[in-house]
Amino acid sequence: MGIGWNFRYAALGFCLLTSMAMGQDNLLDDAKSLFSPIPKDPPVLNSNPATAEKVELGKMLFFEPRLSESHNISCNTCHQIGFGGADGRPTSIGHNWQHGGRNAPTVLNSVFNIAQFWDGRAADLMEQAGGPIANPIEMGSTPARAVDQLKGIPGYVDAFRKAFPEEIDPLSYNNIGKAIAVFEATLTTPNAPFDRYLEGDEKALTVEEKKGLALFMGKGCASCHSGVNVGGGMYAPFGVVEKPGGDFLPPADEGRKRVTGELQDQYVFKVPSLRNVELTAPYFHSGRAWDLDEVVAAMGTAQLGTRLAPEDVSSIVAFLRTLTGEQPQVTYPALPPSVATTPRPAP
Repeated sequence: MGIGWNFRYAALGFCLLTSMAMGQDNLLDDAKSLFSPIPKDPPVLNSNPATAEKVELGKMLFFEPRLSESHNISCNTCHQIGFGGADGRPTSIGHNWQHGGRNAPTVLNSVFNIAQFWDGRAADLMEQAGGPIANPIEMGSTPARAVDQLKGIPGYVDAFRKAFPEEIDPLSYNNIGKAIAVFEATLTTPNAPFDRYLEGDEKALTVEEKKGLALFMGKGCASCHSGVNVGGGMYAPFGVVEKPGGDFLPPADEGRKRVTGELQDQYVFKVPSLRNVELTAPYFHSGRAWDLDEVVAAMGTAQLGTRLAPEDVSSIVAFLRTLTGEQPQVTYPALPPSVATTPRPAP
């Protein structure tokens, strides 16, 4: 899957680097053919239109620890908006101090992904939002308990009524997911230097960053990491050419094969977005790599079958840093208080 693309991109890269050296820089046109800037306005979700009331409710629920069995874990615990949308751990700590099996992917710009989770088991943000709440390792609750919990908080009963005014019984597990999804869809990071470059500002990138972009396309990285999210749009095996060691690719985690049951999906994962990648260490689904230079070098051998020169690695990393956009400015919500009849946390 990746090798055929590599030949195409190797030829493209030779042309790109040659044209740059000759002063005939068509780099911007080539980049526009592979990438798109993040829109200034958040996208509209299919069958889940956003309203001010629904977005505000979703924000409250995103920060709501009472959705967990212990009343101690919220969505933001593992997807910290002020921390690149991730949590800075190899694997997250969940209910009863259990560790999750994979690194928590960033929530920022996740609306642009083809699916959610590393193995794509959730089709969209709404489906993803309901997963951790009912996961015994993550938030440790159940759909029924989560609904009973919120129905025991008068402020949420009123908030759901305002967010879903046409429904007779608006406080449902399905609507919990819908509200969180419309909030998460607002967590985009436009106006990165690379976005400004794609929009025509050729001075938005330095010479070194442009060299990194040319290498990124020419060496074949963009065969998987393309589109608006510079990734997130396809699945690929980890180790197209050369399998990385067990530190980066633990053999017990068979990736998408857990979802499909197909042998061809063994060690296949959703290609991660590289947006804001400098903010989201550690890397890979295993969370075992902390240094972007190390990551780029490892991907060169594993996915492209090439050992990148140190100076090329540095240039590519310089380009990757141009993918950091304006971070969401989210005011921490005031959550409605519990009352005497609100369900208590687990002991």
